[in-house]
Amino acid sequence: MLIDFHTHTFWSDGVLSPVEQARRALVNGYSAIGLTDHMGCGNVSHLIQELKRDRELIERYWSIQVIVGVELTHVPAGGIAEAAKHARDAGAEIVVLHGETPVEPVEPGSNAAAIDSGYVDLIGHPGHITEHEVRGAVSNDVFLEISARSGHCLTNGHVAALGERLGAKLVVDSDAHSPSDLLSESFQRSVAMGAGVHEDRLTDVLQTWPAELLQRCLERREGDRP
Repeated sequence: MLIDFHTHTFWSDGVLSPVEQARRALVNGYSAIGLTDHMGCGNVSHLIQELKRDRELIERYWSIQVIVGVELTHVPAGGIAEAAKHARDAGAEIVVLHGETPVEPVEPGSNAAAIDSGYVDLIGHPGHITEHEVRGAVSNDVFLEISARSGHCLTNGHVAALGERLGAKLVVDSDAHSPSDLLSESFQRSVAMGAGVHEDRLTDVLQTWPAELLQRCLERREGDRP
Protein backbone atom coordinates (compact mmCIF):
# COMPACT_ATOMS: atom_id res chain seq x y z
CA MET A 1 0.00 0.00 0.00
CA LEU A 2 1.76 3.12 -1.26
CA ILE A 3 -0.14 6.34 -0.56
CA ASP A 4 1.22 9.82 -1.23
CA PHE A 5 -0.98 12.76 -0.25
CA HIS A 6 1.18 15.63 -1.52
CA THR A 7 2.06 16.09 -5.20
CA HIS A 8 1.96 18.87 -7.80
CA THR A 9 0.90 18.92 -11.44
CA PHE A 10 1.20 21.45 -14.22
CA TRP A 11 -1.68 23.36 -12.63
CA SER A 12 0.98 24.89 -10.36
CA ASP A 13 4.73 24.22 -10.56
CA GLY A 14 4.76 20.53 -11.42
CA VAL A 15 5.65 19.28 -14.89
CA LEU A 16 3.06 16.54 -15.50
CA SER A 17 -0.63 16.62 -16.30
CA PRO A 18 -2.85 15.05 -13.63
CA VAL A 19 -3.44 12.03 -15.87
CA GLU A 20 0.26 11.42 -16.51
CA GLN A 21 1.02 11.95 -12.83
CA ALA A 22 -1.49 9.26 -11.94
CA ARG A 23 -0.18 6.90 -14.60
CA ARG A 24 3.42 7.20 -13.48
CA ALA A 25 2.36 6.82 -9.84
CA LEU A 26 0.43 3.65 -10.68
CA VAL A 27 3.49 2.18 -12.38
CA ASN A 28 5.52 3.01 -9.25
CA GLY A 29 3.11 0.94 -7.18
CA TYR A 30 0.85 3.65 -5.78
CA SER A 31 -2.62 2.71 -4.59
CA ALA A 32 -3.64 6.35 -3.99
CA ILE A 33 -2.26 9.79 -4.83
CA GLY A 34 -3.17 13.27 -3.70
CA LEU A 35 -3.12 16.04 -6.29
CA THR A 36 -2.50 19.14 -4.18
CA ASP A 37 -1.39 22.06 -6.30
CA HIS A 38 -0.22 25.32 -4.75
CA MET A 39 -3.12 27.68 -4.10
CA GLY A 40 -4.32 30.65 -2.10
CA CYS A 41 -7.99 31.52 -2.62
CA GLY A 42 -8.13 32.46 -6.30
CA ASN A 43 -9.15 29.86 -8.87
CA VAL A 44 -9.67 27.11 -6.28
CA SER A 45 -13.13 26.13 -7.48
CA HIS A 46 -12.03 25.91 -11.11
CA LEU A 47 -8.95 23.85 -10.29
CA ILE A 48 -10.86 21.35 -8.16
CA GLN A 49 -13.48 20.81 -10.83
CA GLU A 50 -10.81 20.28 -13.50
CA LEU A 51 -8.99 17.76 -11.31
CA LYS A 52 -12.22 15.89 -10.61
CA ARG A 53 -12.89 15.60 -14.34
CA ASP A 54 -9.48 14.01 -14.83
CA ARG A 55 -10.00 11.82 -11.78
CA GLU A 56 -13.18 10.38 -13.25
CA LEU A 57 -11.28 9.29 -16.35
CA ILE A 58 -8.29 7.96 -14.38
CA GLU A 59 -10.31 5.85 -11.97
CA ARG A 60 -12.58 4.48 -14.68
CA TYR A 61 -9.64 2.71 -16.33
CA TRP A 62 -6.82 2.40 -13.78
CA SER A 63 -6.61 0.90 -10.29
CA ILE A 64 -5.48 4.00 -8.44
CA GLN A 65 -7.47 6.34 -6.21
CA VAL A 66 -7.03 10.07 -6.77
CA ILE A 67 -7.58 12.51 -3.91
CA VAL A 68 -8.34 16.01 -5.15
CA GLY A 69 -7.04 18.77 -2.93
CA VAL A 70 -4.89 21.87 -2.54
CA GLU A 71 -1.72 22.96 -0.81
CA LEU A 72 -2.20 26.41 0.74
CA THR A 73 1.13 28.03 -0.04
CA HIS A 74 2.56 31.21 1.51
CA VAL A 75 -0.92 32.32 2.55
CA PRO A 76 -0.79 35.00 5.28
CA ALA A 77 -1.05 33.22 8.62
CA GLY A 78 -4.08 35.30 9.53
CA GLY A 79 -5.87 34.19 6.36
CA ILE A 80 -5.17 30.45 6.53
CA ALA A 81 -8.45 29.48 8.18
CA GLU A 82 -10.40 31.51 5.61
CA ALA A 83 -8.48 30.01 2.68
CA ALA A 84 -8.78 26.47 4.04
CA LYS A 85 -12.53 26.81 4.55
CA HIS A 86 -12.87 28.21 1.04
CA ALA A 87 -11.01 25.19 -0.37
CA ARG A 88 -13.15 22.74 1.58
CA ASP A 89 -16.36 24.52 0.53
CA ALA A 90 -15.17 24.29 -3.08
CA GLY A 91 -14.88 20.51 -2.79
CA ALA A 92 -11.28 19.87 -1.77
CA GLU A 93 -11.03 16.39 -0.29
CA ILE A 94 -7.74 17.17 1.41
CA VAL A 95 -6.27 20.51 2.48
CA VAL A 96 -2.51 20.59 2.98
CA LEU A 97 -0.65 23.55 4.46
CA HIS A 98 2.73 24.51 3.02
CA GLY A 99 4.36 24.35 6.43
CA GLU A 100 7.18 26.41 7.90
CA THR A 101 9.99 24.72 5.99
CA PRO A 102 13.47 26.06 6.80
CA VAL A 103 14.23 26.67 3.11
CA GLU A 104 11.41 29.11 2.25
CA PRO A 105 10.17 32.33 3.90
CA VAL A 106 6.85 30.99 5.17
CA GLU A 107 5.26 33.41 7.61
CA PRO A 108 5.84 32.38 11.25
CA GLY A 109 2.63 31.23 12.87
CA SER A 110 1.41 29.42 9.75
CA ASN A 111 1.69 25.96 11.31
CA ALA A 112 -0.30 27.03 14.35
CA ALA A 113 -2.95 28.82 12.29
CA ALA A 114 -3.51 25.73 10.16
CA ILE A 115 -3.66 23.39 13.14
CA ASP A 116 -6.20 25.61 14.88
CA SER A 117 -8.31 26.28 11.77
CA GLY A 118 -10.38 23.12 11.83
CA TYR A 119 -10.07 22.79 8.03
CA VAL A 120 -6.49 21.66 7.41
CA ASP A 121 -5.78 17.91 7.31
CA LEU A 122 -2.01 17.81 6.90
CA ILE A 123 0.95 20.07 7.63
CA GLY A 124 3.43 19.57 4.81
CA HIS A 125 7.12 19.79 5.74
CA PRO A 126 6.40 21.46 9.14
CA GLY A 127 10.00 22.59 9.70
CA HIS A 128 10.92 23.44 13.28
CA ILE A 129 7.40 22.83 14.53
CA THR A 130 7.05 23.46 18.26
CA GLU A 131 6.00 21.09 20.99
CA HIS A 132 2.90 23.23 21.59
CA GLU A 133 1.96 23.00 17.90
CA VAL A 134 2.45 19.23 17.82
CA ARG A 135 0.22 18.88 20.87
CA GLY A 136 -2.36 20.95 18.99
CA ALA A 137 -2.05 18.67 15.97
CA VAL A 138 -2.68 15.66 18.20
CA SER A 139 -5.73 17.30 19.80
CA ASN A 140 -7.18 18.45 16.45
CA ASP A 141 -6.31 15.26 14.54
CA VAL A 142 -4.02 17.01 12.07
CA PHE A 143 -1.40 14.83 10.38
CA LEU A 144 2.27 15.83 10.10
CA GLU A 145 4.42 15.12 7.07
CA ILE A 146 7.83 13.57 6.80
CA SER A 147 8.99 14.94 3.44
CA ALA A 148 11.01 13.20 0.77
CA ARG A 149 11.71 16.51 -0.98
CA SER A 150 15.19 18.03 -0.97
CA GLY A 151 15.50 20.97 1.41
CA HIS A 152 12.14 20.39 3.06
CA CYS A 153 13.51 17.09 4.41
CA LEU A 154 16.16 18.84 6.54
CA THR A 155 13.91 18.90 9.61
CA ASN A 156 12.44 15.40 9.20
CA GLY A 157 14.34 14.15 12.23
CA HIS A 158 12.93 16.91 14.41
CA VAL A 159 9.37 16.31 13.16
CA ALA A 160 9.60 12.54 13.62
CA ALA A 161 11.15 12.71 17.08
CA LEU A 162 8.67 15.25 18.41
CA GLY A 163 5.76 13.55 16.69
CA GLU A 164 6.61 10.13 18.08
CA ARG A 165 7.15 11.47 21.60
CA LEU A 166 3.85 13.36 21.66
CA GLY A 167 1.73 10.89 19.70
CA ALA A 168 1.22 12.78 16.43
CA LYS A 169 0.15 10.92 13.30
CA LEU A 170 2.97 10.98 10.74
CA VAL A 171 2.90 10.21 7.00
CA VAL A 172 5.65 10.18 4.37
CA ASP A 173 4.95 12.16 1.19
CA SER A 174 6.95 12.97 -1.92
CA ASP A 175 5.93 16.61 -2.56
CA ALA A 176 6.54 15.52 -6.15
CA HIS A 177 6.99 18.13 -8.86
CA SER A 178 8.43 15.81 -11.52
CA PRO A 179 8.37 12.08 -12.35
CA SER A 180 11.67 11.42 -10.61
CA ASP A 181 10.20 12.72 -7.33
CA LEU A 182 7.53 10.02 -7.09
CA LEU A 183 8.06 7.43 -4.39
CA SER A 184 8.56 3.70 -4.44
CA GLU A 185 7.66 1.54 -1.45
CA SER A 186 11.32 0.96 -0.62
CA PHE A 187 12.22 4.65 -0.89
CA GLN A 188 9.24 5.74 1.20
CA ARG A 189 10.35 3.32 3.89
CA SER A 190 13.93 4.60 3.61
CA VAL A 191 12.76 8.20 4.11
CA ALA A 192 10.86 7.19 7.25
CA MET A 193 13.83 5.30 8.65
CA GLY A 194 16.20 8.13 7.74
CA ALA A 195 14.00 10.50 9.74
CA GLY A 196 14.51 8.25 12.75
CA VAL A 197 11.12 6.55 12.86
CA HIS A 198 11.52 3.55 15.12
CA GLU A 199 11.08 0.19 13.46
CA ASP A 200 8.09 -0.65 15.63
CA ARG A 201 6.32 2.50 14.37
CA LEU A 202 6.95 1.99 10.66
CA THR A 203 3.66 0.18 10.14
CA ASP A 204 1.79 3.12 11.63
CA VAL A 205 3.66 5.70 9.54
CA LEU A 206 3.58 3.78 6.26
CA GLN A 207 0.24 1.97 6.48
CA THR A 208 -2.10 2.62 9.40
CA TRP A 209 -2.09 6.43 9.44
CA PRO A 210 -2.05 6.88 5.65
CA ALA A 211 -5.03 4.51 5.44
CA GLU A 212 -6.82 6.55 8.10
CA LEU A 213 -6.22 9.85 6.30
CA LEU A 214 -7.23 8.28 2.99
CA GLN A 215 -10.48 7.07 4.53
CA ARG A 216 -11.20 10.59 5.77
CA CYS A 217 -10.69 11.94 2.26
CA LEU A 218 -12.88 9.27 0.69
CA GLU A 219 -15.67 9.91 3.17
CA ARG A 220 -15.48 13.61 2.36
CA ARG A 221 -15.62 12.71 -1.33
CA GLU A 222 -18.71 10.55 -0.82
CA GLY A 223 -20.35 13.35 1.13
CA ASP A 224 -19.98 15.69 -1.87
CA ARG A 225 -21.88 13.37 -4.19
CA PRO A 226 -25.54 14.10 -4.92
